[in-house]
Amino acid sequence: MTGWQTLFYKEVLRFWKVGFQTVAAPVLTAVLYLLIFSHVLENHVRVYDRLSYTAFLIPGLVMMSLLQNAFANSSSSLVQSKIMGNLVFILLTPLSHWAWFVAYVGSSVVRGLVVGLGVFVCTLVFAQPEFSAPVWIGVFALLGAALLGTLGLIAGLWADKFDQMAVFQNFIVMPMTFLSGVFYSIHSLPPFWQQVSHLNPFFYMIDGFRYGFFGQSDVSPWLSLGIVGTAWLLVSALAIHLLRTGYKIRY
Repeated sequence: MTGWQTLFYKEVLRFWKVGFQTVAAPVLTAVLYLLIFSHVLENHVRVYDRLSYTAFLIPGLVMMSLLQNAFANSSSSLVQSKIMGNLVFILLTPLSHWAWFVAYVGSSVVRGLVVGLGVFVCTLVFAQPEFSAPVWIGVFALLGAALLGTLGLIAGLWADKFDQMAVFQNFIVMPMTFLSGVFYSIHSLPPFWQQVSHLNPFFYMIDGFRYGFFGQSDVSPWLSLGIVGTAWLLVSALAIHLLRTGYKIRY
């Protein structure tokens, strides 16, 4: 195996060995969200004039779980390696910064997709899915996982302990995810908050993903694709620069 493939395999194996924690637990959390919100709001909220609230909620929960776990994979791996002191063994290898980037982001994409698929399968009993544009589903799932995996890589490079990593998780990823339209359509918001929602890149990931299921969305999927793709390129450029310079991993 080449260098990046070996590191990629190691990272996938790392989260798979504790799959009950890294895969099963997030799936259970998403199902609980679905049970609670669908039970409370099913008869009170209608979206796109034809969908039940439960059907509308499922793609949002799938994408939310995918994004959060893609971020957690790369960020927790780097911080854990720093704390345990085994990061030095990767630094001793002749791996390039590109190899690090592909391996860490690639493994984050795998974990995000596995969790997202698990949430989707478990929610099939609550609503029958539609697949109006399946290509868009795959595009936004891959792009969203890659973006959050890259953001997690930056967080892992910056943080020296789990408390610092929690700053990213609790004050950036979690709020932006919950305020991105997972549980509601932004058209139900007052005009001011609709404009604020359009400044959130997470909104475009979830809205574009939802378009793949229902063929309807709050904004054009092409606009969402452009914004999410641009955001990933910018975040990737920063992550690669930090890896190339050895930011907080080479002293």
